[in-house]
Amino acid sequence: MNDSIRVLVLGTGQMGSGIARLILQKEGLQLSGVYARRKQREGMEVGRVIGLGRDLGIHVGTNLEEVLKRVRPHVAIQATCSTVADALEEISTLLRYGVHVISIAEEIAFPRYRSPTMAGEMETLAIQHSVALLGTGINPGFVLDLLIIALTGICADVQAISAQRVNDLSPYGPSVLATQGVGLTPEEFDKGVEKGRVVGHIGFPESIHMLASALGWTIARIEEERKPIISKVFRETPFVVVQPGQVAGCLHRAVAYRGDKAVVTLHHPQQIHPHLEGVETGDVIEITGTPNLRLVGNPEIPGGVGTCALAVNMIPRVLNAQPGLYSMADLPVPAAILGDARKLLGKSVGKTSHG
Repeated sequence: MNDSIRVLVLGTGQMGSGIARLILQKEGLQLSGVYARRKQREGMEVGRVIGLGRDLGIHVGTNLEEVLKRVRPHVAIQATCSTVADALEEISTLLRYGVHVISIAEEIAFPRYRSPTMAGEMETLAIQHSVALLGTGINPGFVLDLLIIALTGICADVQAISAQRVNDLSPYGPSVLATQGVGLTPEEFDKGVEKGRVVGHIGFPESIHMLASALGWTIARIEEERKPIISKVFRETPFVVVQPGQVAGCLHRAVAYRGDKAVVTLHHPQQIHPHLEGVETGDVIEITGTPNLRLVGNPEIPGGVGTCALAVNMIPRVLNAQPGLYSMADLPVPAAILGDARKLLGKSVGKTSHG
């Protein structure tokens, strides 16, 4: 379809491949190109790379500018990294080419907190080239921020927020597992935390500041701690083997303060195959206020599927937005694209520019 919304996917890992497969299922969206950082994937058939087992007639490119000139996408979904610093060059290139951007890099969910200068640079580029930039994902981007913000809408007053997400890391690839210390000894885990190699969940400060911005709170400080989850049983995924006594995941906790009062407490214990030790996954949100509120969901909202869906389902919201930099709290709430995505657009997607 010549008038379809042309989508470029950056990344061929677990998330990038999942996003690409989902785009192929949506009416009105066209997977027009795929970019990979790994040079060895240059020219590979996309259908094979993303696990379809069939050819699509699309080939992976590893030079982003060349891909952009060939593909001319309306929107790009970035699934290559986690930090603002690592995402900046790709995002800046996309924006200069007049392409709307949706990034699942965790720090892009609320980049003004960690990287105000780089956030300002991206916002300026977006406005200059008449496009929008959004950071999204299951967390940050939904469970421990947007969903909580929505729930506070029925409160006359909010005094404190506590939330916990217990999830299964098994569907994730080696990059994510490494950041959680999966497969390490407890001593290696502690050393990894000290050296910054084991980071646990990426995104607590982004979620907290998204919440605070929506509620009008000023956060004085955030305290975080990371502890290893030691396995008592053998566990295995396609990417890692964990013996008894090794680390199966990370228990990460963050507490945010207004003055001396703790107002946001977030817990995120995540590990591979938690069911092997009787641990049930799930999401819990508790709000102390008027009224008090407690929302519990079991099992967890699936992280991989949820992130892919959010990235794709937010395409019409981003294309309809005014130029600028957005968090999930700034745009209309996401909804599943079940019909023709083009019918959700309030304006023409127009033509992309070339730098």
